[in-house]
Amino acid sequence: MLQNTGREEKINGGNQEERLFSVGDLAVYPAHGVGRIEAVETRQIGGCEQTFYIMRILENDMVIMIPTANVDSVGLRDVIPEKEVEEVYAVLGDKEVPQDNQTWNRRYRDYMEKIKTGSLYEVAGVFRDLYLLKSTKDLSFGERKLLDTAQTLLLKELSIAKSTSEETVLSEIESLLA
Repeated sequence: MLQNTGREEKINGGNQEERLFSVGDLAVYPAHGVGRIEAVETRQIGGCEQTFYIMRILENDMVIMIPTANVDSVGLRDVIPEKEVEEVYAVLGDKEVPQDNQTWNRRYRDYMEKIKTGSLYEVAGVFRDLYLLKSTKDLSFGERKLLDTAQTLLLKELSIAKSTSEETVLSEIESLLA
């Protein structure tokens, strides 16, 4: 088993910080959302011993095994602190977005890449853009699905950061976009 102190430690000669998670910690897995670390397990994979975080996504109960050595490369991160919520709201409230004249499939690819980054700021931008776009034209099926995904990711993480309900966060977001 991995000895986890719950603190950040320097690795790679001190150039990079690796976040260590403990059982019970909440973390964000890009494109899937907030989950809870349920276990830290060591398993034999291909003759090599590897340590994994076992994480259950809160939204859908999906279980993900994340090699602890790959935390940075997969983008696993902490839930944003409450003090950053206003910065996310600023992204949502920014209506000075340039007009997008791309085809729906190009837009879809761009938005999907942003969601995959795991950055709540990028997800907020995708949600804002699609939410505003839907008021001027019909969204494609893929865009509607992305809008729902972005909304789910936003609501879950912001409600946890603010220690409030998803309904409260949704009404705050909708008032920003009105």
